[in-house]
Amino acid sequence: MTRTILVTGATSGIGRAAAARFAAEPAEVFITGRHADTVERTAKELNVRGIVCDATNPVAVANLATHLSSLDVLVNAVGGLAGPPPEGASPLEAAHAEWQSHLSQNLLSAVLTTTALRDRLTHGSTVINIGSIGAERRGGSYGAAKAALAAWNASLSAELAPRDITCNVISPGYIADTNFFRGQLSDERHAALVEETHNKRPGSVDDVAETAYFLASSGARHITGQTINVNGGASTTR
Repeated sequence: MTRTILVTGATSGIGRAAAARFAAEPAEVFITGRHADTVERTAKELNVRGIVCDATNPVAVANLATHLSSLDVLVNAVGGLAGPPPEGASPLEAAHAEWQSHLSQNLLSAVLTTTALRDRLTHGSTVINIGSIGAERRGGSYGAAKAALAAWNASLSAELAPRDITCNVISPGYIADTNFFRGQLSDERHAALVEETHNKRPGSVDDVAETAYFLASSGARHITGQTINVNGGASTTR
């Protein structure tokens, strides 16, 4: 039976790779992004359906929900770093803007989207939230938002598990082929991030996409409420 998949923030990076992986199933895949031109182009390239949606906007998310009658897999891939502070902002105003931006992009986007679509999730559905290694290591306001995402995911899992819906976080380490660092990552920092891993390579968007695909498979039905680290050993658990 053909599954219905929604991947938010899927016009680039991890979200795009996840959408491409599910589209190869084949499945009915929907993607979202904030800009009509990139959504249209990506949807055409991946042969999926595109919907323009700012996942931090409750009105836009409510409209997104009207396009879906049922949903088998939801991948909340919206996220990123805050932009520069407003011109002339005081230190307090700058801190407020930074924290608001990180919480909105990396936590509320997933909360709003999942809340709007939870009644569309069916028996055996999967919710996957994209976190970050920054939640555990020197992540500042960005890491705090990703840590909150994992805490919320644990509660969401408990709420939805009676409907046989799994909810997990994928926590990537350094992923080289994204625009996360906006072209400002130095060669020295790249080398240091790679050196932290056990396998001495950066992660790829396909590493994360394949993990998402597994979590949405029949083999992962007893995995829920978890944070799955995909970081080459840069951060380990015990």
